Amino acid sequence: MIRIGDFSKLSRVSVKALRYYDEMGLLKPVSVDRFTGYRLYEYSQLAVLNRILALKELGFSLEEIGRLLDDGLSLEQMRGMLKLRQTEAHQRVREETERLERIESRLRQIEQENNMSKYDVVIKNVEAIKFASVRDVVQTPPEQGPLWGELEDYLAMRHVRPSGVCFTLYHDEGFKERDCDVEVCEPLDGDLTESTRIKVQTLPAATVACTIHNGPFVTIGEAYNAIGKWLDANGYRIVGPSREVYLNPAKDGIQNDPNTVTELQFPIEKA
Repeated sequence: MIRIGDFSKLSRVSVKALRYYDEMGLLKPVSVDRFTGYRLYEYSQLAVLNRILALKELGFSLEEIGRLLDDGLSLEQMRGMLKLRQTEAHQRVREETERLERIESRLRQIEQENNMSKYDVVIKNVEAIKFASVRDVVQTPPEQGPLWGELEDYLAMRHVRPSGVCFTLYHDEGFKERDCDVEVCEPLDGDLTESTRIKVQTLPAATVACTIHNGPFVTIGEAYNAIGKWLDANGYRIVGPSREVYLNPAKDGIQNDPNTVTELQFPIEKA
């Protein structure tokens, strides 16, 4: 038998790790000297330790390794677990590759423009939203106020309160300065009877690129320009209506209210 220090040198695994594996029940010593407290191992246990290390390198947790060592697995079960680890590893590689692309894009932007954009674009997943809405064509985006009045009056008459922040969907493909197809929306929890104008729908869950615009609507074009450049530089395409989410709406619809906070969201996928 070998004392833990010598077993550590042979295996090149620290004494601290060996003690932890003992506590976890993964690799218990053959015996413990009752006078010195030294843990004693056998040479044959080096193969068990190597199995633990190999499974760790494949991404298995110590809890999973314990079950593998205790229960034993059929060839098919081991193949299935390795396939799962393979899928997870590929996903991590994709995520890191996309992160690298975003880093390189930011570096190019700094080098070309010699400054930092005040708009940071992030990708996130948003849940499905049930909402009531009015959709129509308005001459310009700032002229959607009457649609909001129509929607809010309808909800108030039926004693329905929105369940979250309101938002606008822009249905036109590409940018339009005039005759814009917009849909003003209030999220709902409960039911609402529709009319010829007021509709109740569910906006599906999506992966979106988003940025925050702090300031009046008259300058929101800067945010749209920034997110448009980001999508192009990072190889994404838009796959649905863009959204303006009014986190802190303009007071009384004033276009130049400096305290307005708006989140722009673009549903995306890799081009």
